[in-house]
Amino acid sequence: MGKMLAENGREVTMWAYETSVADAINQTHVNSSFLPGVRLPEAVCATTDLADALSQISLVVSATPAQVLRSVWQEAIKYLDPGAIVVCMSKGVEIESALLMSEVYSQILPAAGDHRTAFLSGPSFAKEIAAGHPTAVVAASIDQSVADQVQAVFSSPVLRVYTTEDVIGVELGGALKNVIALAVGAAEGMGLGFNSRAALITRGLAEISRLAVACGANPLTLAGLAGMGDLVLTCTGHLSRNLSVGIRLGRGEPISTIIGNMTMVAEGVQTARSALTLARKYSVEMPICEVVARLLDGEVTPNEAVSTLMGRKLRSEREF
Repeated sequence: MGKMLAENGREVTMWAYETSVADAINQTHVNSSFLPGVRLPEAVCATTDLADALSQISLVVSATPAQVLRSVWQEAIKYLDPGAIVVCMSKGVEIESALLMSEVYSQILPAAGDHRTAFLSGPSFAKEIAAGHPTAVVAASIDQSVADQVQAVFSSPVLRVYTTEDVIGVELGGALKNVIALAVGAAEGMGLGFNSRAALITRGLAEISRLAVACGANPLTLAGLAGMGDLVLTCTGHLSRNLSVGIRLGRGEPISTIIGNMTMVAEGVQTARSALTLARKYSVEMPICEVVARLLDGEVTPNEAVSTLMGRKLRSEREF
């Protein structure tokens, strides 16, 4: 997104946790650790200093892993301009609290801060955005004027941005699709075919929709870019980290081995557990997320997970 914004004529300062990443961006204009092979525009620079990154900045794009968003922003808030818009691209549910990212921001930002936050989501692999492949996403904010500003800033000949007021639906669609992708990947790793994939995607969307509606989302949001769109991409595209982790789970590898040699974060691994906490709070049944969490914890094998799902009580498809 830093590359995209720079190509849209913006000056971009990227904050990186790792000194090596910031140095590489400044010296070679390539983020070789996380986006190798992609040259960043000259208008992009990098720093490891939050004060430098946020000084006199009117729009901040936050793309931290979901589980460290709180700790990063507890420090970043010291340097945030009071009028700045914050665009969150983190997809997850905080594991300790089962809070959505918008709820975490509400606890950290000053009063009425939720009126200057937006949440950008949808089917969008970073590598393909960087390559200029046509992509469509959605910007959600409870303040329509903020959503409109984000739409204007990000839209380009290769990125089409829609707007919505449904923050909850957009957030839950973006977070929970990662859990379903773990299940789809596990099925693929077991050697199962397209029938199984289609069943998991469809019933996974039903689970996501049930929980999102219980939390106050508009069900139509889950039929859109942040729901079905992102779910299909993450469950079928092999650039998906969560799908790749699921494939290895299905082949019998323990999760500790899988994540031990990953440089990127597969958000679904943590979100599976926090999603269940949220589901229990609202008394929502989520059988696929349940077996994924048990598979991650080593409580069931991939074959046992399949048997559990296929052996459930028969019911109507529309039953919520």
